[in-house]
Amino acid sequence: MIINYIQVNWIEIVGAILSLIYLYLSIKQNISLWIFGFLASAFYIVVFFESKFYADMSLQFYYLAVSIYGWINWKHGTQQNKHELPTTKLSRSLFLKLLPISLLIYGVYYIILAKFTDSTIPISDSLVGMLSVIGTWMLARKLIENWLVWIVADAIATGLFFYKELYPTAILFIIYTAMAVVGYWQWKKTM
Repeated sequence: MIINYIQVNWIEIVGAILSLIYLYLSIKQNISLWIFGFLASAFYIVVFFESKFYADMSLQFYYLAVSIYGWINWKHGTQQNKHELPTTKLSRSLFLKLLPISLLIYGVYYIILAKFTDSTIPISDSLVGMLSVIGTWMLARKLIENWLVWIVADAIATGLFFYKELYPTAILFIIYTAMAVVGYWQWKKTM
């Protein structure tokens, strides 16, 4: 029975394992995280398409691109600092810019999912999608608050994955939620 489950769900299981490695390397601020994030995203494109998590599937394409951007950004830093990118805090002005962008991303996701797909959970899938886009961008910029965004996104996603019976992914997101708390405190220590 277990072997049969693994044979049927091997893509999801491999994606979950790669995602755990990605998470561990994120907490350690190891640039290799972007390689594992890229690979995990490739696996999860298939998983989310098959389970009709269209917002999450589209996120995986975004993650592929952001993994390349994150690698380059972490490797070369900012224009002012040609060394490794330092961890920083979200400024008030950047927060005020991200707020309407977040609402726009949510609205676009919701309209697409509600009007053009057979998604059964467009409201919550759109919310997780929006938070994930913002959280990943913040991670690529090494903003410590990315972990706070991930705590919320991962907690909501956990419930959705249980609802859709994606059990390895639901377990992964329970771990993600807990590790986002750890990641926040680890990064805070290094600031």
